[in-house]
Amino acid sequence: MSSRSIAVLMGGPDAEREVSLASGAAVAAALSASGWHVASHVIDRPTAGDIAAMEGDVFFPVLHGPWGEGGPLQVLLEQDGRPFVGSSAGAAAMCMDKARVKHAARKLGIRTPDWDLVGVDREPRLDPPAVVKPNDEGSSIDLHQCDTRDAVLRAAASVAARRGSALVESWITGRELTVGLLAGEPLPIVEIVPADGCYDYEAKYTRTDTRYRLTPHLPGEAASRMRDAAELLCTALGVRDVARVDFLLDEAGWWMLEVNTMPGFTRHSLLPMAADAAGLGMPEVCHRLATLAASRGSTSPTGVSRGD
Repeated sequence: MSSRSIAVLMGGPDAEREVSLASGAAVAAALSASGWHVASHVIDRPTAGDIAAMEGDVFFPVLHGPWGEGGPLQVLLEQDGRPFVGSSAGAAAMCMDKARVKHAARKLGIRTPDWDLVGVDREPRLDPPAVVKPNDEGSSIDLHQCDTRDAVLRAAASVAARRGSALVESWITGRELTVGLLAGEPLPIVEIVPADGCYDYEAKYTRTDTRYRLTPHLPGEAASRMRDAAELLCTALGVRDVARVDFLLDEAGWWMLEVNTMPGFTRHSLLPMAADAAGLGMPEVCHRLATLAASRGSTSPTGVSRGD
């Protein structure tokens, strides 16, 4: 058991604030159960001074969304110098940008649906059916499934007007699958079976009719190849500690959708399900992540180790 102290951060200004609060509470409870002295902090947009005033040997930022998961919070934590769970600011920013992740996947020979990133001044080139969503958001927030050209144009214009850009992606009809990674090692695959065929925010967090299949039967070598692709992509992107890579599987094979650098830890969340299937409970998962971060040691703002 550890006697070290850890600051668990949750909340944030992003649309997934409520999910973060639930995830953070679960992580704090798990760390306390595994012997850590836990200080929980509900934050909005803390300053560097606010971060410096928080007690703890290690930070565990359990935030989801562009600010808390996509780099800005990680910049503050890197400036503070104490170790923290999760990816660096650079890797976090890269993975929050869905189009950049898809480019990286293509370069590695990993299939991903065709896409078009558009702003307010250009119509998308992709033909329907298509999915339209923000390029830098998670939890399927503001996701639109469009089967006509007019629907694609309306959705893209709406998303781009509010968020600056919209990712228009070819709509693949298939099985929804996800590969979690813990300390760089792939966990068992989870299949998501939403009741109405759309795994949107409500299906993820508020409804109770979504079903999950652990280690589902998949054709051929699909399972091993998806796990290998998830590991390869996360290594190339510099992801560390924890991640979740989402896939679709249809008759043509599997397709990578996106990378999440701080997956949810709620009772509906996929990574804890996958860890449980591997025989790892939440206390062990969170203890392992905290210990992994602590092993990196504190750093100065320039990234030079200060030791402990």
